[in-house]
Amino acid sequence: MLLTISTTHAPATDLGYLLHKNPQRLHSQTLSFGTAHVFYPDARNDLCTAALMLEIDPVGLVRKKGPNEGFALEQYVNDRPYVASSFLSVALGQVFRTAMSGRSKDRQDLADSAVPYEIHLPALPSRGGEGLLARLFGPLGYEVTATRLALDEAFPAWGGSACYDVRLRITARLGDVLRHLYVLIPVLDADKHYWVGDDEVEKLLQKGEGWLDSHPERELVARRYLKNLRGLAEVVMERLSDGEAVPDPVRQDGQEETLEKAINLNRQRMEWVVAALKRLGAKSVVDMGCGEGRLLGLLSKDLEFEKITGCDVSVRALEIARARLNFDRLPEFQQQRIQLLQSALTYRDKRLAGYDAATVIEVVEHLEPERLDAFARAVFEHAKPLHAIVTTPNAEYNALFPNLPAGKFRHPDHRFEWTRAEFEAWADSVAERFGYTVTFEAVGTVHETLGAATQAAIFTKGDKQ
Repeated sequence: MLLTISTTHAPATDLGYLLHKNPQRLHSQTLSFGTAHVFYPDARNDLCTAALMLEIDPVGLVRKKGPNEGFALEQYVNDRPYVASSFLSVALGQVFRTAMSGRSKDRQDLADSAVPYEIHLPALPSRGGEGLLARLFGPLGYEVTATRLALDEAFPAWGGSACYDVRLRITARLGDVLRHLYVLIPVLDADKHYWVGDDEVEKLLQKGEGWLDSHPERELVARRYLKNLRGLAEVVMERLSDGEAVPDPVRQDGQEETLEKAINLNRQRMEWVVAALKRLGAKSVVDMGCGEGRLLGLLSKDLEFEKITGCDVSVRALEIARARLNFDRLPEFQQQRIQLLQSALTYRDKRLAGYDAATVIEVVEHLEPERLDAFARAVFEHAKPLHAIVTTPNAEYNALFPNLPAGKFRHPDHRFEWTRAEFEAWADSVAERFGYTVTFEAVGTVHETLGAATQAAIFTKGDKQ
């Protein structure tokens, strides 16, 4: 199974920086189903080609299945070692993980630039023919060249196979190209080698962010990617129609952290939240939109908090949070008091009900304004914590950031940033509607006219029902 990526961008050998793989070396990585090798058959200043070759054991894969799965000769008669499929998609995600995220330690400027690429897939199944290739890749800007492969060259009368020799040409960011391939290869193959569950919804929305919602074949993509599981595909289509993007936690943090680092705002904010929770006497806390788990890490070290839950819409963020907590090595009593849940904050989730306090830290500004009502109902009408702490940037304070142009948000994923008056008006209306009282505090150094960088609302459940 082979895939090559070529570029003529000068110097073309910069492809090694983007892929985080030195062109002078052979790179091998063991995967659960085989071994992936990355090498460069051509590495010149005017042309550089990186090849990903995947070796899998088809007999071993079939023998892992139950006795009633597959057909009698499947371990001897199958195309899995040779054609592009979900195996290749998984290998792309693991071997080129950093490149797929759009990051480059040494050449971020290049990672953010549109560069000419040619992708060659010598054997790509297209269960829908050459026309499906054009329908999937064409709207994304690819020039598609496909040659149908014979079922068996020794027997021309047998006709063509479902596989094509495909070349894709585009000028784009490498991270975007890799995400397109990650999603569309298994869609074309119309199969996956592993169990498809709820986490696949999040993977699809993450990898499809920025292109899937506007793709004319998005419904077909969702259905095939999720192995025709109608319920999961409907969830994807609903989320796309709601405009609820799934942010990439690793890429997103950079700009905002850079702006706030000089005033050490993130640390001040987290410490303020912990202190506020203690003032409220909270013993059970759910951090809604926990991201990479920074607040969870602080809470886990304080045994006053008896039950700690982090939830986020992004499975990837939860994986990072789990690693940050070193969860698998925690003592048993710690594992029993901490849990991580995948959940969207604009949908009712009974698992989030019954907590002393909910924290929503720097989250609301990432929601589309029309989704704020659904968010408020999910938190204050359905989860109904005794207390809720909501923090968000104070737009007035932005004038004090020297590198932030006037009128710009602190982060490109922010859908809005409220002034103090706007935030207080929203919080007052929520409190009145759902039977809470609300007080406001400033987090960080307070400017005499512009306020603090972070503004906070503390909601407390009142007598109203």
